[in-house]
Amino acid sequence: MTRNAHLNELGEFLKTRRAELSPRAVGLPESGGVRRVKGLRREEVAQLAAISTEYYTRLEQGRIQASGPVLSALSQVLRLNDDQRDYLFELAGKNQDRPRRRAVQKVQPTLQRLLDNLIDTPAIVVGRRTDILAWNSLAAALITDYAQIPEKKRNHTRILFTDPAMRTLYADWEEVAHTTVAQLRMQAAKYPDDPRLATLVGELSLQDPHFRHWWGEHHVATHTMGTKTFRHPVAGKLTLDWDTLTASIDAEQQLVVLTAEPGTPSHDALRILASWATNHQRPGLDTAT
Repeated sequence: MTRNAHLNELGEFLKTRRAELSPRAVGLPESGGVRRVKGLRREEVAQLAAISTEYYTRLEQGRIQASGPVLSALSQVLRLNDDQRDYLFELAGKNQDRPRRRAVQKVQPTLQRLLDNLIDTPAIVVGRRTDILAWNSLAAALITDYAQIPEKKRNHTRILFTDPAMRTLYADWEEVAHTTVAQLRMQAAKYPDDPRLATLVGELSLQDPHFRHWWGEHHVATHTMGTKTFRHPVAGKLTLDWDTLTASIDAEQQLVVLTAEPGTPSHDALRILASWATNHQRPGLDTAT
């Protein structure tokens, strides 16, 4: 094939794969209305892959070449199998640029031991793309029961934007969410070839106008400490300081702990919550990215 023929075939291949998928298959809500095209719309694929609709349209029209990271994101969005993914990269002439799959991320044993010993302190282990790798019972009692969330959806950013309870739990939800988006953008710069991160950004951009607006602002942040105020249904109002400890073996894992100054109402409320959690929650552990 000539270069133009390859690009045309790549466009037709994308179009065909797009037609095979329903919104439900990629986690999008069904609108209930009549859809004029079979399968996903171009704009839906583009947003899920975190690229512009214009860019994706030009790809389908065979007018431009795609980069390796974009191909990776599209492979994820279109649910391509290994053979289809290889074919896509071959058509794009990007065989050598295909990123290696990252190893499954597991919580470091040292962090797990620390987590297990933190009885009166809420703590979670956060991995790549803000995935929740592990947590203790008090973190589950304070924030959410992570064990009830499917492993692939167990992500701090996703939970913050998709669980309505978070907007009540965090007294300053907009500030917390805005900062989280800025931190996620730092992750996107560090791992531009991560298809799961691209899919996460695409899904949240479609589902939440706040996320879409803040992501478009291109703000970045690397905060490792601060203060959060919670409005908890059991413990009431808690103002907690948070700090992070990075694993020396794996810098992509951080232990996030939340504490209250002794003698304060928040400290007393945390003790009440710890007592309640003993009877209502269990520690959780996730070993997959």
